[in-house]
Amino acid sequence: MAFAASLAKLQAEASCPICLDHLRDPVTIACGHNFCPSCIHQRWESLQGTFPCPVCLHHCPDRSLKRNTQLCYMTEIVQQIPTSGSQRKLQEEIPLCGKHNEVLTLFCEKDLELLCSQCRFSSDHQDQPLIPIEEAAASHRRMLKRHIGALTNNLKSAKTVYKNQVANTWRVKRMMEKWRKELEFECKELKCFLEIEPDEIDNYLLIEEKDVEEKLIENGRQISYHMFRLNNLLCEIEEKCLQTDLDLLTGIERIHNSYGNLETPAVFSCELKKESYNLPPNYLGLHKMIRTFQVDLTLDPETAHPSLIISSDRKSVTYRTPEGLPDPQALTAYPAVLSSEGFDAGRHFWVVNIGGTGECLLGVCKESVSSDTLISPSPSNGYWQYQQKNEVFRLFCTGQRKIGVFLDYELGEVTFYNLNNRSYLGGFSYTFTEKLVPYFSIAPSSESLTISIIRVK
Repeated sequence: MAFAASLAKLQAEASCPICLDHLRDPVTIACGHNFCPSCIHQRWESLQGTFPCPVCLHHCPDRSLKRNTQLCYMTEIVQQIPTSGSQRKLQEEIPLCGKHNEVLTLFCEKDLELLCSQCRFSSDHQDQPLIPIEEAAASHRRMLKRHIGALTNNLKSAKTVYKNQVANTWRVKRMMEKWRKELEFECKELKCFLEIEPDEIDNYLLIEEKDVEEKLIENGRQISYHMFRLNNLLCEIEEKCLQTDLDLLTGIERIHNSYGNLETPAVFSCELKKESYNLPPNYLGLHKMIRTFQVDLTLDPETAHPSLIISSDRKSVTYRTPEGLPDPQALTAYPAVLSSEGFDAGRHFWVVNIGGTGECLLGVCKESVSSDTLISPSPSNGYWQYQQKNEVFRLFCTGQRKIGVFLDYELGEVTFYNLNNRSYLGGFSYTFTEKLVPYFSIAPSSESLTISIIRVK
């Protein structure tokens, strides 16, 4: 196949670019291309001044032609070589100009069109940039190679994007499955709550009803006895008024004493408190509350107790006993750290992840409170934490636990949530009058416990 192609090229070189037949008594022009004398004379017949080469468009200064004897002998040899079917096919496949039936040797850069040398003189392509096919092919080959590089990079980027989208698809599936399980868990909790809460309210109402009924009955007895005494005293006085003077004054002291010592029994007030059926706060929009009011907090190292180690990103705190310090139990300052951010208005929600084993305290405090206060934090000295049964709540953790803290400054409320099961832990109300700062504390005995400020979706 390679030999046949080479042979076809040799025969093409021995052919006239104008008539496409074997060169007959070939002549060479100034640029070095070869033609049949009759063909080149016919091409230049009507031209004056300059004579362009039909192949490369080189302007020859005159019509001078030089006979190429060696090429004439080579053409005669080529004509004697038998032409096989495949060679004839290759020759037949050489593209020709549709208008002039000549070999396509030129390329128009403006129209991006292949042309023959005759097309150059057409009105459609006058004054247009025409270059030889070899030069145009080399230029466009370089351009295509640049396209290959750009397309390769684009394909690589597209593959990366596609890979990420596939990963996002699986991430969305996993997230939806997680949310589906959470919703199922919350529905079960809500169902259990709906089954238990009415019974508790009914029991409470029965007890309240019995207590009020007993108090009303006893109060009724007291009033009935008081009515009996009033009626007897009234009859006795009316009878006394009808007696003679001597009889009226006899024993009058006892009647006056009886009237003066009358005591009206107190009337029992049966104001009943209507018991309402309330859903737990986590079912009133906890997810929306997190999405709407969640804030990013960072810990303030300058407010940290010496025994607390703050991470480089200021998002985590761990208890460690520094060298050279006395025993933790002997420290007077409370082991706590404040947030760099504070709030004097609005609603704000932040989440902490508590890992390890130990005790910790979460809450807010006044900005004016000294970070090295010598007393345990409490509302009386400017600290508010999660309280349980009127005592400061110390959260004892094992493993991982997510706690959400919600501050409503204007309403004066701070509430706490267990985000592991979306449950409401509790809260407190207070009238805030100055800027509040989130507060985090770790008990001295909790060296394996870490508090991390995180962001949830």
